[in-house]
Amino acid sequence: MLPFYVLVAALLLFKALGLIGITYYEGWHTSLQGAVFIMLLLTASAHWGTRRPDLIRMVPPAFPRPDWIVTITGVLEIAGAVGILFPATSRIASIGLAALLIAMFPANMRAAKEKLTIGGRPVPKLPIRTVLQLIFLAAILAAG
Repeated sequence: MLPFYVLVAALLLFKALGLIGITYYEGWHTSLQGAVFIMLLLTASAHWGTRRPDLIRMVPPAFPRPDWIVTITGVLEIAGAVGILFPATSRIASIGLAALLIAMFPANMRAAKEKLTIGGRPVPKLPIRTVLQLIFLAAILAAG
């Protein structure tokens, strides 16, 4: 749930910056791009921090080297976050990030079904996780 809260808070913050006169953030698009950037940096940080073992456990056992998968997906999240900020790359970055979220969804399904934890907290149940995933997909695609 934390990434959702960060996405909303960052969107409101950037929009507020636009309202007080920072012209770059006057529109919704640039505010959303900034919010998606912040959210993705947060989610990517878990790929190397204390939550890394939790993410590795989420990877379905059919996939080899879950540690590498977690590292690669973290790198891709960072690359996509940076790419979403630039007009020349934002569209392709958003498409790549959307594909990444869809590819990672089986890990989220496994975590919900097996009642795994991240950072000692239970992951959201599958219906909530699915709605959050759809929100993240919509935000990422709209930002692109």
